[in-house]
Amino acid sequence: MSTVPTPPGEYPRHELGAFLRSRRERLTPKDVGLPDASGRRTPGLRRAEVAELAGISISWYTWLEQGRVRTSEQVLRAVSRVLRLDAAETAHVLSFVEESRPPTDAPTWVSPNLLTLVQAMTPHPAVVLHPHWDLLAWNTGYAALLTDPARLHSKQRNLLWLVFRWPPARTLLPDWEHEARALLGQFRFRAARRPNDPRFAELIGELLSDGDAARWCERRETAAFQPSVRRFRHPAVGELRLRYVKLAAVDEPGHRFLAYLPDDRGSEDALRRLQAGG
Repeated sequence: MSTVPTPPGEYPRHELGAFLRSRRERLTPKDVGLPDASGRRTPGLRRAEVAELAGISISWYTWLEQGRVRTSEQVLRAVSRVLRLDAAETAHVLSFVEESRPPTDAPTWVSPNLLTLVQAMTPHPAVVLHPHWDLLAWNTGYAALLTDPARLHSKQRNLLWLVFRWPPARTLLPDWEHEARALLGQFRFRAARRPNDPRFAELIGELLSDGDAARWCERRETAAFQPSVRRFRHPAVGELRLRYVKLAAVDEPGHRFLAYLPDDRGSEDALRRLQAGG
């Protein structure tokens, strides 16, 4: 049986509709202050209940979930409030506003100035990421903390691949599940806006072979970047607590500069030992 592919311009609306439906189904009438009616055949709120609470027509909300209509930020904010979305989920929904311009392609090269900055961060791990989260440049501190990307196949030089498909990651990161779910949520936020990008499709396809990633993708989990302290348990130097810092490269649109900074004196000493070979 053949299927008709979704036209490129319509895919984001279908993705938005699927996300809203998943969040509607996780709520109960009691969650939004409605009487808890018995005998419901399907989980969650009814479309009519969401529409009434958001102040829009049931037909319009139905079309929104079906990916048939464009809508405004005002409507999406109202729906987000009704569905009790958190800040990251709301930002994800608002990213589908039709008036936003399509993202431009980022270069795959790194300027000498940014390369110099990455190297100057040593022994603190630093890396430059493409919007696909491919690793474009890194220093010896990054290679010592994780693994040297130069030893990986070019398609494996990717932050998400390292977290999900590189076996030592689950031991190196004591909080692996929390970190992995957050990273995947951030990545899906970006990938949803580029449905016809072959690199995003390739990475998502690779991730779906991992049971954890497949389950979290099915739930349409999303997340926003949060500055945080990440724990590492390195086989050569033991425990490290590193602050994860992300900056946008203004002169290279789309690129992100990431660095790990020690959160205490012990972690600072551990980074220096790593740089010296353990």
